Amino acid sequence: MSLHVPRKRFGQNFLIDQQVIAAILDQLAIQRDDKVVEIGPGLGALTDPLLGRLDHLQVVEIDRDIVARLRQGYSPARLTVHEGDALAFDFGRLAADSGSRLRVVGNLPYNISTPLLFHLAGFLACLHDMHFMLQREVVERMVAEPGGGDYGRLSVMLQYRFVIDRLLDVPPEAFDPAPKVHSALVRLIPRPLEDLSADDETRFSKLVSLAFGQRRKMLRNSLKGLVDDGQLAALGVSPRCRAEELSVDDYVRLANALK
Repeated sequence: MSLHVPRKRFGQNFLIDQQVIAAILDQLAIQRDDKVVEIGPGLGALTDPLLGRLDHLQVVEIDRDIVARLRQGYSPARLTVHEGDALAFDFGRLAADSGSRLRVVGNLPYNISTPLLFHLAGFLACLHDMHFMLQREVVERMVAEPGGGDYGRLSVMLQYRFVIDRLLDVPPEAFDPAPKVHSALVRLIPRPLEDLSADDETRFSKLVSLAFGQRRKMLRNSLKGLVDDGQLAALGVSPRCRAEELSVDDYVRLANALK
């Protein structure tokens, strides 16, 4: 099989460190009948050991050359290859076809990681858990607590839907080509749907986007026209607060009060 040259447009940095791969597999604790979907299998660094632990694996891959390699190298009875963009992939249909909630894993391209996380958040009821290798900076934002500079829209929207744990830091030399940034492995476990207390998730999302869209401004200014000082004060929120000072629960309470 010919050598595959990593493509910048797909953000390809292939995992090559066997110790890191073993550590990821330990964190996954795969059971043979798990319904696992790997996003961006690349040259099979995780695919091979996953198949050693699973009856069947599903993968989503956009690179046609890699799709051809996968279909040539693995039996369809063991590996189902979905050719296409994970950002447009219907994980809900796959879960319905599988008859089980999905475990999603992947060494995600940095250039699509945030939109992909938001895309997957739309399939909450279909997910058992997710384990991703991401840029460390993104993981720091995902797990950030109120009050810090890393805390933002990504923190609020993902923490509302998932319990998130940073599991493992990974240096650039674990990849080929080596990226210019450090990476980290993160686990996301969906919160029970009954625990999601926003009355209107569209309103909640809009509120969070507006607040962090002008995060240096006080809430009385960033949310002007949507909520006034009196409404904020009635909820125990100072109009002089800035976006990063409010917790996830604060944003849910505020969004619910706006109805």
